[in-house]
Amino acid sequence: EVQLQASGGGLVQAGGSLSLSCAASGFTSDDYTIGWFRQAPGKERERVSCISSKDVTTYYSDSVKGRFRISSDNAKNTVYLQMNSLKPEDTAVYYCAADGSVAGLFKLWVLRDPGYWGQGTLVTVSS
Repeated sequence: EVQLQASGGGLVQAGGSLSLSCAASGFTSDDYTIGWFRQAPGKERERVSCISSKDVTTYYSDSVKGRFRISSDNAKNTVYLQMNSLKPEDTAVYYCAADGSVAGLFKLWVLRDPGYWGQGTLVTVSS
């Protein structure tokens, strides 16, 4: 059974930085896609970033490009999201998600329908 354990988050002032982690377990292969989504109060869930474990290709939404950086430590099966220059509009519950299927990247990033979700972690950016 695939499990995703997200950690990090918290309260930070605008312009500050935070780091999120997502530890994955249960994948039977080393080829999977892990990403982050977020949902602000009253808004739909939106994609933030994702990374392919095999070729380390990364993707970012336009709203976070240049400010957030996703990275992975395959030895630890952990993905990190470094969030810099945070803005109040980054306030949301951040969810880790993953998919280990052949079309995992497409399912997660394009369809926004990954096979697995982790619990959310709250990020609050004060102005």
